Amino acid sequence: MKITKIDIYAIHLPLIEPFVISYDTYDTMPSIITKITTDEGIVGYGEAVPDEHVTGETWEGAYMMLKHQLAPAVIGQDPLCFEKIHDLMDKTVYLAPAAKAAIDIACFDIAGKKLQVPVYQLIGGRYHEKFPITHVLSIGSPEKMAQEAAERVEMGYRSFKMKVGTEVMKDVERIKAVRERVGDAIDIRVDVNQGWHNAATTLKGLRALRKMNLDWLEQPVDADDIDAMVEVKAKSDVALMIDEGLHGMKEMREIIAKRAADKVNIKLMKCGGIYPAMKLAHMAEMAGIECQIGSMVESSVGSAAGFHVAFSKKVFKSVELTGPLKFSKDIGNLHYDVPFISLNEKSGLGVDVDESIIKELCQFSCSVDGKEEGNE
Repeated sequence: MKITKIDIYAIHLPLIEPFVISYDTYDTMPSIITKITTDEGIVGYGEAVPDEHVTGETWEGAYMMLKHQLAPAVIGQDPLCFEKIHDLMDKTVYLAPAAKAAIDIACFDIAGKKLQVPVYQLIGGRYHEKFPITHVLSIGSPEKMAQEAAERVEMGYRSFKMKVGTEVMKDVERIKAVRERVGDAIDIRVDVNQGWHNAATTLKGLRALRKMNLDWLEQPVDADDIDAMVEVKAKSDVALMIDEGLHGMKEMREIIAKRAADKVNIKLMKCGGIYPAMKLAHMAEMAGIECQIGSMVESSVGSAAGFHVAFSKKVFKSVELTGPLKFSKDIGNLHYDVPFISLNEKSGLGVDVDESIIKELCQFSCSVDGKEEGNE
């Protein structure tokens, strides 16, 4: 089987309400959808949700890289040869993990459909039956975040990921307001998205939060400052998760060597897709580090890919893949039994993609054969 054509669509996914984190506010989520067709007529879908603050890629840049470099590099290749596909992409382009994930995910979708099994059967088989879904609270006033949390508890949610990362003591007020509103039985995870920058500020915040019974604290310091994570971990009894500080094997080796985190947040858009995500999970497992699968707020395509990885390995203890729940219109039909997710047994990603919605949301598109389909 060979890849014969790759269609690339740059779309804007409409959010129900703005998504606010420490470094940006999103009214829509820019995404790139790949549609890979093979000589056997099997079609697979992939997704890239680049973030210049995290992956180092812009939406426009990732699109152009897929069009001019990555897609041409894999035309004619067998989509089931994952190692070779990644080797070709790595030789063609340095880094660019989200763009590479768009190819990787589509290849796994094809492989599953070819072999008539779900993707998770290709990477270890199904271990988990279901995962609880954590609701993500965007940055807002303490009152607004507490009210939203209370409403979600009524809907059945038992855990929250709080986005903070402004002034540390204002963030403390937000966290205390939510804890007081939902009580001690609800799990609260705090994601700073690097917003506290250094160990000193982070430790100041943690001292003020000593009685808040946090599940864990995620990426409080600048991404490249692994040593600051080491200092925070050594001086605090709150579990520490690394996110933006982990991209690929280079960072994972340093995290393991320095024992810089209790948990790692693996995202397909940061590491390059399903295949490299599994490599990171194996490394973490050998080091006794728990894993989470997170997302860059992806559609049903990218979210399903992340779920297949999470469901296939014991080392994954949590998931944060709630993009489809945040969109007013999605390109696929990934199903949530709120507050749980339980994957189906359909082949490939198990997601039906509506190409009419892709075209509706599309800003520009192309095929690697050079036939323009948009208005670049």
